[in-house]
Amino acid sequence: MDFDALHKTLVDDMSYEIELPFPPSVNTYSIKPNTKPRMTSGDKWKKRPCVVRYWAFKAKVRELGIIVPEGGSHIIFYIPMPKSWSKKKKSEFVGKPHQIVPDKDNLEKALLDAIYDDDSHVWDSRVTKIWAYEGGIDVRHKGL
Repeated sequence: MDFDALHKTLVDDMSYEIELPFPPSVNTYSIKPNTKPRMTSGDKWKKRPCVVRYWAFKAKVRELGIIVPEGGSHIIFYIPMPKSWSKKKKSEFVGKPHQIVPDKDNLEKALLDAIYDDDSHVWDSRVTKIWAYEGGIDVRHKGL
């Protein structure tokens, strides 16, 4: 039997059925991304603006029912452009990579901490930051 015939036989005999934990999908949420501040015990009574913003973000994430699977996700954070920018500058930057603070890992940490009390089971995700007119979050489930 030649190689091509052997290869065809092997390929024809191989069939796999894979059950995905999440169907491949894109879920878009209209929420301004936020980072999680370093909190102290005094934050229970001090209402620092960064902490108040994070608690509001966390409540909104839970209200929207955002889900990030354990693996195979691509999270896209749409970072709103400053209102002080001109229309010309905004049109130049919309859809381009966001390459300044906040860091992508801090955005992901805030999102996962808002969703889960313990996020250690999330083992695989890709994170992208993009400039946008309005803030938002896309969670794309690749279905590993």
